[in-house]
Amino acid sequence: MITAMTYAPPCELRRAGREVGVPQVLYVPGFLPPRQADALLRDLLAAARWQRERFMLFGREVTAPRLTAWYGEQGASYRYSGVTRRAERWPAAIGAVAREIGERVAWSFDFALVNRFRDGRDMLGWHSDDEADLGPEPVIASLTLGAERIFRIRPRNSGASIGWTLGHGSLVLMWGASQRDYKHAVPRTRRAVGERINCTFRRTGLRG
Repeated sequence: MITAMTYAPPCELRRAGREVGVPQVLYVPGFLPPRQADALLRDLLAAARWQRERFMLFGREVTAPRLTAWYGEQGASYRYSGVTRRAERWPAAIGAVAREIGERVAWSFDFALVNRFRDGRDMLGWHSDDEADLGPEPVIASLTLGAERIFRIRPRNSGASIGWTLGHGSLVLMWGASQRDYKHAVPRTRRAVGERINCTFRRTGLRG
């Protein structure tokens, strides 16, 4: 039985992807073909129940600079920023993609955190997906739909970041110690960019 502590991407996925200079991180451009990625983007923009998250940061309440939705298996939940988010049941399109990603990366997912970046002002600050709910070495599959944005990753303690452009339909796969040792972000940009949706699939193990 494969566990998170022994996980490694299948050889076929490695051949389709490329190393980015960070251990246990793989970038797979064109993971979804354009027509499938286009259709999923349209479905999510039209049907997702977007919310403006509010959370505590350095002792004060702030509003997240993006819109968010949560989907997953029945009863699945995920706790971060001190709040437990309960998933809505998978819509047909995203549920099918969750299963496809699970098959191709050889890992199962029960929860998707979906972020909508409306323009270049929307962003995601430096963080790690290292919540206790995910276990010590989580497997994270992050799917990009829509406008291209720069993804940056840096060592948790010190050191320069590296970055690359995430294309429409691409996948970033992170596993092993990548969340313990690194942080990642999608910074703001002054460039004129269209809407982007990011679906981050994970296994939480929580049922609320």
